[in-house]
Amino acid sequence: MQQALIFYSVAILTGLLPATAVFAETPYSSLPLSQLEQRLAEIDAELGQLAHYSLRSGIGSIGCRSMWRTNSTIGEWFEIELERETPLDEIVLIPALWRDAEKGFQADGFPDEFRITVGTANDRTGTVLGEYRSADGILPRIAPLVISANGMPASWARIEATRLAPRAFDQHYVFQLSEVCVFSGSENVVLRRPVNVSSSHTERSGSSWNPSFLVDGHMPYLMDAAEGHPSVAYLSPKHREKPTLTLDLEDQVPLSSIHLHAMEQSDTVPQAYAGDMGIPRHLRVEGASSPDFSDATVLLETRQDAINDTGPIMMWHFPETTCRYVRLSDASTSPPYRIGFAEIELYSHGRNAALGKPVHTDDASRRPDTNRSLAALTDGQNLYGAILPIRTWLNELARRHDLEAERPLVMDELNKRYARQKANLNRMTWLAALLVATVGFTILIDRMLRQRQIARIRERFAADLHDELGANLHAIGLLGDLAKDAVHSPEDLIETVDEIRALTERSGAAARHCVDMQQADIYGKLPDDMQRTARRIMADLDYDISIEGEQMLEKLKPRTKSDLFLFYKESLVNISRHSEANEVRTNLTADRNEVCLTISDNGHGLEGEVPLSLKRRARLLGGHATISTSESGGTCITLRFKPRRFGVRSSNLQ
Repeated sequence: MQQALIFYSVAILTGLLPATAVFAETPYSSLPLSQLEQRLAEIDAELGQLAHYSLRSGIGSIGCRSMWRTNSTIGEWFEIELERETPLDEIVLIPALWRDAEKGFQADGFPDEFRITVGTANDRTGTVLGEYRSADGILPRIAPLVISANGMPASWARIEATRLAPRAFDQHYVFQLSEVCVFSGSENVVLRRPVNVSSSHTERSGSSWNPSFLVDGHMPYLMDAAEGHPSVAYLSPKHREKPTLTLDLEDQVPLSSIHLHAMEQSDTVPQAYAGDMGIPRHLRVEGASSPDFSDATVLLETRQDAINDTGPIMMWHFPETTCRYVRLSDASTSPPYRIGFAEIELYSHGRNAALGKPVHTDDASRRPDTNRSLAALTDGQNLYGAILPIRTWLNELARRHDLEAERPLVMDELNKRYARQKANLNRMTWLAALLVATVGFTILIDRMLRQRQIARIRERFAADLHDELGANLHAIGLLGDLAKDAVHSPEDLIETVDEIRALTERSGAAARHCVDMQQADIYGKLPDDMQRTARRIMADLDYDISIEGEQMLEKLKPRTKSDLFLFYKESLVNISRHSEANEVRTNLTADRNEVCLTISDNGHGLEGEVPLSLKRRARLLGGHATISTSESGGTCITLRFKPRRFGVRSSNLQ
């Protein structure tokens, strides 16, 4: 029992037995705990280096929207014409966003299923770059979706919604996007290019959903990089003279595009202005090689006729022109005039040639100690930090979405592992307590068994001393009486003295081995010993011994034979001492099922229970002793025990 309990406890503690907790399988279930923790640390570290979602507020263009439908399976598409055939690297879809009171910002009208096709002027069927379904896990999202084009040449690109999604405010099915960017290298080759749509809307031309807004470069985000330092935008004072800003690129540079970052868009909520502060209604950008602009060439001239014409970052392409100086001026016709930006970027072959270059103004009223420094126009920083290339920025937002979608899965698996560890720790704590209790209980049981064994040894020691030595001493006394009677018969006297001598030697051997009689080799065959003992103790009585099953008796263990013999011997001593009988009959039978010893006399009988000494010896045999009246009116003592007890207790058979 002790070994079984200890094995059971250790088996549970070491995991040999199955745990009761069951956890659902996830894509991260096969990873070790250390890898999950490492992955979580990697995600958090990478998230700390990526641009943040800072959403634009105020008013302005939203993007492009199809006609609303009552059936989601009606196909809608937007198609953009490139200026020329160009190898494409990435197509970026930027969702239109709406504010959900419970879930926060969500994509609105982003198609559940769609495909992207690109082609050339000679191939109007085109090649499918990819098809996407709701099962791909694209939604929910507020981040851009980046699709690789693998350098495929194309002069047009089409985004076709094959299953529409409901818009938020009325659940009608529409296809809408905030912006589409197609990059070849770092250049957005669809910026302000013509857009064709599958369906027209009567309110589209004058609303914030004009198809041209799909490629106007106005994002629903503010550039909020995770690097750099905040920089306060430059803003000229209001005055009646037209202000100018002049950049010295310090060398002749071929320029092909300009990015103007509007003044900080999120200084307060709500904003104190509509987002067009400092942007001239009529902006003229000129390039020249001479500092006096005597050879000026107009690079860009644009009018901001409506709030939809402005955005956080305003981007234009223009024909490549080589120049050293660039001048921005307010060409509006009515004062007051004012000009200001967070950053001016002038691109030459994908590189911002204006970064860190000096800027001058002809504003004589500008105080030199103002906190709106001209250097802020080309320092590469905005109110949130560094200004990133547009493609890098959008890719960081897309990467942030992927990591923020992955992080809860990793955390969920980690929490399951930690919960499992906690459950295992609790289980092991309880099992350890159970094991301690089991060991304590085992020690207690073992101690009780040892004490019981000691008690049995003491009992056997007392019984052996009483039954063996007591009987022998009684027999020696009887033989002494016989010796007195044989004084005149030398032969009888010598025989009696020899018997006394043998019995004395035997008593000495019994005294030496009485602690464990089973190890004492002081007995011969049981029938012979019984005959010899009867002759010594019953010397002056008429006795008869009948034995059946001598072969079975020889198979008994030495201790069992010893106990049986001592029971018989003690019975004879009791008869000799107390019964005053002159006849004794003994019957011993043995088979595989039972050993039965019956001793009867014709004495005056015995009243009460079996003597304690006989009870004790019967208990040591695992048997039962009874007392009754014999046929001759004396006492009949019967001992019964089984040679084998169910195969559980130690067998009495050898």
